[in-house]
Amino acid sequence: MAKPPLILASASAVRASLLKGAGLDFEIVDSRLDEEEVKRGFAGRDEAADTDALALELAAEKARAVSRGDLRALVIGADQILSCEGKRYDKPKSMAEARANLLAFRGRPHILHSGVALVANDAVVWSHAGQAHLTMRDFTEDFLDEYLAQTGERVLKSVGCYQLEGPGVQLFEEIDGDYFTILGLPLLPLLDELRARGVVLK
Repeated sequence: MAKPPLILASASAVRASLLKGAGLDFEIVDSRLDEEEVKRGFAGRDEAADTDALALELAAEKARAVSRGDLRALVIGADQILSCEGKRYDKPKSMAEARANLLAFRGRPHILHSGVALVANDAVVWSHAGQAHLTMRDFTEDFLDEYLAQTGERVLKSVGCYQLEGPGVQLFEEIDGDYFTILGLPLLPLLDELRARGVVLK
C-alpha cells in the first residue's frame, strides 16, 4: 500500500530544516491561516483556557486548512506560544515590541508551549503538546541594545525574540526542556507517530 504524501503546513524554515535533518520526504504548503481569528474564538470560549490547548488548536487548524486542498495527504501542523507569568506572547511585530518583550522576560522564567498535530482527510488523527521552561538572566540594557543590534530583525521570527543556536543563548541562565520543543516542533514524539503509521521505517 502506497504511503500518503506528507505535507508540512508551515512556512517556517526552522521546522522544515528539522524535518529535512531527520531524513523525511515532504512537501511544504503554507496554511495562510488567520491565527488571530482562531485565538479570538478560543479566548471567547474560556479566557483562562490552557495555553497548551491553544497551541494544539492552532497547529490542528493549520494542518486542516492544508488538508482540505489534498485529502490524500498526511499533514503536519505546528504552533508555538510563549507564556510568562500568566500572559501569552506572540511574535513581536516590531523591534520596539521585541525590546519591550525581552525586558518583560528579563530575570523571569517563561514557558514555550509547542503543539504539533497530524491531519488526514480534514480530521485530526494525532496531536502532542510539549513544554520547555526557560529562565532569562538579569542582563543589562547595554547588553540588550548590543544583542538587538547584532541580531536585527531575525528576532521578529521567534515568539521569544531569540534563537538558541545563535546569540540568543546568551540571554539565559537556565533551560529545562527538549531542544526540538524549544525550536517549535516536538520532533521525537512526531517521529514516533510517523513510525507507528508506517510513514517512516521502524
